[in-house]
Amino acid sequence: MGTAVCAVTSRADMGRFIRYPLALYADAPLFVPHLLSERKRFFGPSNPLFAFTEVCYLLARDDSGRLVGRTSAHVNRRHNQYWDDRTGFFGFFECERDAGVARALLAGAEDWLRARGMDAVRGPLNFSTNEECGFLAEGFDRPPSFMMPYTKPYYPDLMAECGYRGAMDLVAYEYDRQGAIPERVARYADRAARAGAVVRPVDMRRFEADVRAAFTVYNDAWARNWGFVPMSEPQFAHMARELKSIVEPSFALIAEVDGRPVGFLLALPDYNTVLKRMNGRLWPLGIFRFLLARRRMHRVRVLTMGVVPELRRRGIEMALIYQMFRNGYERGYDEGEFSWVLEDNVLMRRVLERFGARATKTYRIFEKAL
Repeated sequence: MGTAVCAVTSRADMGRFIRYPLALYADAPLFVPHLLSERKRFFGPSNPLFAFTEVCYLLARDDSGRLVGRTSAHVNRRHNQYWDDRTGFFGFFECERDAGVARALLAGAEDWLRARGMDAVRGPLNFSTNEECGFLAEGFDRPPSFMMPYTKPYYPDLMAECGYRGAMDLVAYEYDRQGAIPERVARYADRAARAGAVVRPVDMRRFEADVRAAFTVYNDAWARNWGFVPMSEPQFAHMARELKSIVEPSFALIAEVDGRPVGFLLALPDYNTVLKRMNGRLWPLGIFRFLLARRRMHRVRVLTMGVVPELRRRGIEMALIYQMFRNGYERGYDEGEFSWVLEDNVLMRRVLERFGARATKTYRIFEKAL
């Protein structure tokens, strides 16, 4: 049976692209769909990412016209300038368990990237490491956390059949409350305080000013991480506005030394426990399910944490996590996930393990020469 791959050129096809996972994962009990309204905004022209990203969306159909897969191909000019390379990307990859379909989709993405001068392809990135990325490689028995992907277990094998190799693993660490926070961790936090580090929550009355403070830390702290692409200030501010209504201030922390922002941690309640019941739709009943279930959430996801390079290994990382744990425990949040951590980020992995966190999921990013 043949596979035809065509670029999305109409609003109707874009709707099919967005909704395709709902059908593909209909029999996957752990899958959590995005809100369809959120996806439409994300792919819409107001997303500042499109100021420096060129993208093509692809749909695959079989001989009968049935939709059997989707992916995107994109060139992120900011990535290419920052890393001085010609790497293109694929993302939003989904397809049936059929190597022929996977090959057709990826070939379409690869051809599009070659035509734009790219000499390598990497993915899945939706659209960068600042958003969802990677195929789940280990931990299929664990539910995905908020803003993390849950993908088909056969995808890594399909990648190998299509000539891709693993480029980097991303590790998710889970923790739960098992008595008091370890005494040695409290000592590290005290050490940071004695060195002049102050950890405070984001001030929602000064939200824009604190977003700018977090932005200065973010691009500095992550500058040399594998695959990182600096965010523009409009892009960072846009993401902050999107999250503002669901941020718990006690989980958004800034570390300062002499008034200078030097560290940042952002955690969110794990809204996937709510979104699972909404099946991608906010109305008519989804909003009521959301409000009811939100009161009973007890799990968080730590999205990001970093300290400027010159002040690492001074206890500031520990102080941020320690304060997040304390704030969470006081509010009934007694378990959560740090996701994700680069497999080669030994410092951060050791920090998490000192808190008793354990690696439970692995996501894998693949690449191929063109």
